[in-house]
Amino acid sequence: MASHGAPTTSLADLAEAASGLKVAILAGTWHDQVMTGLIEGAQRAADEAGVTASLHRAPGAFELPVLAAALLRSHDAVVALGVVIRGGTPHFEYVCDAATSGLTRVALDAGKPVGFGVLTVDNEEQALDRAGLEGSREDKGREAMAAALETAIALRGLAA
Repeated sequence: MASHGAPTTSLADLAEAASGLKVAILAGTWHDQVMTGLIEGAQRAADEAGVTASLHRAPGAFELPVLAAALLRSHDAVVALGVVIRGGTPHFEYVCDAATSGLTRVALDAGKPVGFGVLTVDNEEQALDRAGLEGSREDKGREAMAAALETAIALRGLAA
């Protein structure tokens, strides 16, 4: 599993440093069960860190970058959540590349963090195993929120 060697951040320890951060969760609408798990994981992480996160929806993973850019005009960080499951056409590669490259560009252009919680998987089983649901081996929604919060805190420290 990719989680081997992952940091074990205690989000409660970040609460003081995260105070006042304005964070948005931006979630796609495809694959409802997986998205529910990702959103709940991101929200649990925000709660653990004492941060209130607003929830916004995107039609799909392809639309995440433009909406993330708009949200970063009024937020300190965005957590982008989505799922793209491989099919039998090149569509998978195009959507994954657009979401990944687009969100990277948005973060660099804004100078603000975009937590990357877009699952790019071969099948629904892999997505469910990463969605943070009961029985899942990983919680990518939580991980994306933790990364966004830690980065926003680091950027705040660099600006001081």
